[in-house]
Amino acid sequence: MKKLYLLFLFLFFLNSISEAQPSTLSEEAEISIITIGPGKNLYDKFGHSAFRVKDEANGIDWAYNYGTYDFNTPNFYTKFAQGKLNYNLSVSYFEPFFENYIAENRWVKEQVLNLTVEEKNALFQFLENNAKPENRGYLYDFFFDNCATKIRDVLVSVLGKKLEYNDSFVTEEYTFRQLIQKNVHYNTWGSLGMDVAIGAVVDRSATAWEYQFLPQYVFEAAAAATVTKNNSKEPLVKQTNALFENSPDAEKNNFLTSPLFVFGILGLLILAITFKDFRGQKRSRYLDAFIFFATGLIGVFLLLLWFATDHSTTVNNYNLLWAFPLSFPLFIAISRTQPKKWLRKYVFFLILLLALLCLHAITGVQAFAKGAIPLFTALGIRYLYVFYFLKKQT
Repeated sequence: MKKLYLLFLFLFFLNSISEAQPSTLSEEAEISIITIGPGKNLYDKFGHSAFRVKDEANGIDWAYNYGTYDFNTPNFYTKFAQGKLNYNLSVSYFEPFFENYIAENRWVKEQVLNLTVEEKNALFQFLENNAKPENRGYLYDFFFDNCATKIRDVLVSVLGKKLEYNDSFVTEEYTFRQLIQKNVHYNTWGSLGMDVAIGAVVDRSATAWEYQFLPQYVFEAAAAATVTKNNSKEPLVKQTNALFENSPDAEKNNFLTSPLFVFGILGLLILAITFKDFRGQKRSRYLDAFIFFATGLIGVFLLLLWFATDHSTTVNNYNLLWAFPLSFPLFIAISRTQPKKWLRKYVFFLILLLALLCLHAITGVQAFAKGAIPLFTALGIRYLYVFYFLKKQT
């Protein structure tokens, strides 16, 4: 109930602040980077970033949040699926913004920026102009244009060459996929969903600049950055405050409902039926039809994500090697007692695709969901048996 009340307050102030008239900041004003820790849900596992502008002389204490969107957008879900949904910069009073994350038990840190009065006003005016209805929308991209990268990009736009980032905060080299998996346990459905939907484009090493798609690295990069003043370099951050220390909850993952367990059971079931078929020299046609139908349908979905959307991360997805779309329309053909002879060649083609998947995984072209390994193994053995049986049958 408290959380619902705070959300109501947050939305109320979000709308009412738009009527407030901005003014030039006083000399005592401060602008900060706000970093919020991970939440419990998949969509907030990666944390959040925002700006805070505080000026007691002018009665200002506002949060500038690049991570909001409008549910009233026409064709909202279609645009979301197609990667064409605009996110917005919203402005709200800081207190309800802050209280919302306390209610979610997420830590909140503040980095007060080391800026001159002129730089503070330039940043303030930039944010105010960016928050206008005609300017506040931007095309969201999870890795390259999100609520975290906006913090970095806005500072660069305002401070220009006076701001200098360095790579000292990066101590280990990770790919984009490895960076997001640091926030999500590998044996969860959220992790599996991302690994299946995201293509090989995220399996390259990220640069220190690109690390900042995650709020934690925006925090670390800002802490290491410098700003030039009077021909000398000074730290960009002059003070760091822990506004709220959360009480960490142990993450509970039920292995019995995890992908590794579920696909392990499914894989064993496929292997058991295959062994029974081998002993009886027969073929369970409806199992093969189900495999073709399910993997083919997933393949159609992945193909649409690749070619029918603007998502930058769903291209070059080699999960199509195990979820091949052509299997979907062929599920009836494989269910027949006497399949066409050419279908045996297609099954052999599926075996080659799985071999190529293994090669891609070994060479690092793309990482695949660890929770689905039992399924990949079972599919390979099943296809080998079906190829053997159809060859003998013909």
